Amino acid sequence: MDPCPFVRLIVESLALKLPQPTKPAGAGVYPTTTPCFCKLKLKNFPSQTALLPLSNGAGDSPPESFTSASGFHLDALTIRRLSGKPVTLCVEVYTGRMGRTCGVSTGKLVGSVQVTVDLGVSQTRPAVFQDGWMKVGNDSDKPTAKLHLMVRAEPDPRFVFQFDGEPECSPVVFQIQGNIRQPVFSCKFSADRSRSRSLPPDFSKKNRGWMRTLAGEKDKQGRERKGWMIMIYDLSGSPVAAASMITPFVPSPGTDRVSRSNPGAWLILSPHGFSVSSWKPWGRLEAWRERGPVDGLGYKFELVTEDGPSNGIPIAESTMSVKKGGLFCIDRKVSRPDSSTLTSLKSPVKGFVMGSTVEGEGKVSKPMVQVGIQHVTCMADAALFVALSAAIDLSMDACRLFSRKLRKELCHDEQDSSS
Repeated sequence: MDPCPFVRLIVESLALKLPQPTKPAGAGVYPTTTPCFCKLKLKNFPSQTALLPLSNGAGDSPPESFTSASGFHLDALTIRRLSGKPVTLCVEVYTGRMGRTCGVSTGKLVGSVQVTVDLGVSQTRPAVFQDGWMKVGNDSDKPTAKLHLMVRAEPDPRFVFQFDGEPECSPVVFQIQGNIRQPVFSCKFSADRSRSRSLPPDFSKKNRGWMRTLAGEKDKQGRERKGWMIMIYDLSGSPVAAASMITPFVPSPGTDRVSRSNPGAWLILSPHGFSVSSWKPWGRLEAWRERGPVDGLGYKFELVTEDGPSNGIPIAESTMSVKKGGLFCIDRKVSRPDSSTLTSLKSPVKGFVMGSTVEGEGKVSKPMVQVGIQHVTCMADAALFVALSAAIDLSMDACRLFSRKLRKELCHDEQDSSS
């Protein structure tokens, strides 16, 4: 497998030093005790916002505290388009709080700084373009604020995969490398409402303590979504990963939505040993429907350890728009002391791990999956991320309001019973 070139532009060590007034504050002087923030702008990319802690250190000493921004991920097409051209990162500095009140921004613009980035250098080796304090603005006659930041870039090659159809339609999965599309996996989706009783015997027996069994539960037709499973096969037809819904998606009492207090859950499984009926849990994904100003799909993913889910390692938790969809992302900038592995439990969970596109509710979804090369030692490792991608995509359907119908592919058992 050949990876695709990516470059990660990192903006970190952010801090702000405001001028200290020697008399009552006037124009051009910005004393404040409220949080400050900055907006990062790179052409053709959505702007990003990051908090700016205030620094009181003397001279140009490093800040006492600082924050980091999410950074920018540049794919091969973007790199080719921008290579050989001056690329400017603009950082706008604001005092006040982030957000808007009555439609008006609550922050006051102090000024901006610009850093030129050379992407040609960054494709092959790490490069630092700025590290230290920069004056905010160009007015030399007035006290000026100073912004501390480090701007660097590093190669971040990734494997790229794409489903050739929606996961519930049992599609082929291709690996993408430039203009080459090569089939590497096939998928098989099923919706079996008795799934909890049909899992491999050794799996159910060993993991009874932390999976919610559905045996004996009264079947509430149309008021729960359960038993979904997607199997991932390699080109030889051998199963290499699976995503199994172990906790049904059910609406909260008196509502038609899955709540955060009672989320549905998936297990991401890998084959264990030489028996095709023996599986080992690798990760656990919870999903629910968020309430609030923006209707969102909430999710939480954690690695399953030998001690069970109560000691799982949470590595991703966020919300994406139900209407617009978004990106399911595992991106660990800092390694946790207790985190060990995503694949074979040998490498730290650090840096970019994976990203997967998720379309909004009701839209055709063909997930595109990116996986950092340090987390893939064989095709079976990649298959786990493909299964996880399918699970988060299917969660968008599982969390659909129960007042709305699902597409027929998600209701196989109901079709079979009615016929």
